[in-house]
Amino acid sequence: MDKIKVNEMEFYGYHGVFKEETKLGQRFRVNAVLELDLSKSAASDSVDDSINYADVYNVCKEIVEGEPLKLVEAVADRICSRMLKEFDLLDRITIEVVKPDPPIPGHYQSVAIELTRSRS
Repeated sequence: MDKIKVNEMEFYGYHGVFKEETKLGQRFRVNAVLELDLSKSAASDSVDDSINYADVYNVCKEIVEGEPLKLVEAVADRICSRMLKEFDLLDRITIEVVKPDPPIPGHYQSVAIELTRSRS
């Protein structure tokens, strides 16, 4: 399957279990891998036969910067569901949501979850 990858999109949202997260907010990064047949768009050289990267970005932005949720799992699931609903060409999607600065003690680069959803 062919893939479109949109990497390291960064947004500011208010998701989290802790009160500070929903009050102060924090950065979130999103990586999207969209699986679909790109042979038609490759032959036609037309974005109408593909999925526009800007549309992918805008869906992620609306969800991450939108209604606060407790879990990043819920954020990723909403992104997956919306992408599958909006893009008929999409067969399968993998979304990774990264929290670079979660309010937990310790030394680490980030925490992240990854969900994969498909039409079948």
